[in-house]
Amino acid sequence: MSTRRDFLRLGATAGAGLAAARLFGQTGFTTPARKVRIGIVGGRFGLGFQFHEHPDCVVEAVAELRPERLAALQRVYRCAKGYPSLEAMLKDPKVEAVFLATPAPDHMNHTLLCLAAGKHVLSAVPAAMTLEECGRLAGAVRKSGLTYMMGETSCWQQLTISARKFHAEGRFGHLYYTESEYHHPGLETLYFEKGKRTWRHGLPPMHYPTHCTSHLLSVTGERLTEVVCHGWGDDHPIVKDNAYGNPFWTETALFRTDRGNSMRVAIWWRGAQKGGERARYFGDKMSFYFSDPTGAGGPVLVRAETKAEKDSGGFERASQVLERYAEVRWWQTDLLPEPLRHDSGHEGSHCFITHEFVDAIAKGRKPFVGIDEALAYTVPGMIAHQSAMQGGRALKIPAITG
Repeated sequence: MSTRRDFLRLGATAGAGLAAARLFGQTGFTTPARKVRIGIVGGRFGLGFQFHEHPDCVVEAVAELRPERLAALQRVYRCAKGYPSLEAMLKDPKVEAVFLATPAPDHMNHTLLCLAAGKHVLSAVPAAMTLEECGRLAGAVRKSGLTYMMGETSCWQQLTISARKFHAEGRFGHLYYTESEYHHPGLETLYFEKGKRTWRHGLPPMHYPTHCTSHLLSVTGERLTEVVCHGWGDDHPIVKDNAYGNPFWTETALFRTDRGNSMRVAIWWRGAQKGGERARYFGDKMSFYFSDPTGAGGPVLVRAETKAEKDSGGFERASQVLERYAEVRWWQTDLLPEPLRHDSGHEGSHCFITHEFVDAIAKGRKPFVGIDEALAYTVPGMIAHQSAMQGGRALKIPAITG
C-alpha cells in the first residue's frame, strides 16, 4: 500500500520548494494539547462530513434554520446542542471554529460574522459571489489572524492527489495544457423549494468554477491570468428570467496561466452529457486522463516514446504508450488519521477536507486551501462569465489582495 512515507522520498526528483506540505497540506500526526471544538451550520451539505470521527475534534454544536434539518445534524454528529441560527451559535464561547455549509450567496457574510466572533472558518464553495465580496473577504481574513479554509472537493479527489504526486515527481515534464469539466445536467430540481426559487435558480455556470479551476491550481500552484469564455442558452424560462441576469446554461472558457500555459474549463448545467467532475493533464513527457465519462475506460496514462509509427494516413509520428492507471485510494493510507480512512463524498474528498481543517487549527498552520488559494480558484470564474456576457471578449483576471 502506498503511504505518506512514499511521498517524503520526493526530494530528489520534485525540485526545490515542493515538500509534502505543498502536496497534501498535512504535516504528520502528533497529538495536539487539546481538541478543536467545531460548530456546523447547514443541514444539507453539512451532513456529509466526519468531524465527529476525527480524534482531534469535538462537534460542540450544530445550527440550522429549519427544525427538521437541525434534527438531522444532531443525529449525524451525535450532538445534543442545537441552535436555530448561525448567529445564535456564534454566541457560544465553546465553539471555536465553524463549518459553513450554507447557500453560496451567504458565504462571504457568514464568514465575516464568524471572524468577527473570533471563530475559525471552513466555508463551502465558492468563497464569494462578486469581486467586491472577494476583496472584503480577503481583508477580513488577513485582519483577523484566524484560520480560513475553503472546502473545495476537487483538490482531494483521489485522482487529483495522484496528479499532484506526478507533477511533484516531474513525470509530466512540462505540463502545458489542462482541461477540466463540471457537467451537472438536471440541476433544475434544486432551483425550487416549496414552489420558491432557490439561490441556484439561473446561477451563471462560471460563478461555480472551483470544482474545475482547482484541478490545475491545486496541482501546480499556477494562477489564471487571462480568459476568453463563451456561453450557450435557449428560450427556457430559467435563463430568460433569473436574479443573476444570466442567459446561459453552459459556459466554456479558455484560460492562460501566469506560466504561459493553457486551461480549458467547461461548466454545463444542461444538455446530453454525463455528469461529473473530470480532468485531463497534458505534458510533453506524460499525460493523465481521469475516467472516461461513458465508463468505457480510464483513468489512463499516456507516455511519449522516442520510436516512430505511422498514422492512418501513412505519415510518421511519435509513438505513444497508453497505460491503464490503477486508481490509488489515498483515503486508505496514513495521509488520514485511522478513524477517517474510509470512502466519503465527492470521490473520497470529504474526509480529507475534515482532517485538513481540524489539523490546521490544532497545529496553528496554514491550510492547503487558505484565502489566497480560495480566491485564486473563485475569481477567474467571475471574469469568465463577464467575458461570455461580452461575446467572448478577452479579459484580464485581477489578483485580489484584500
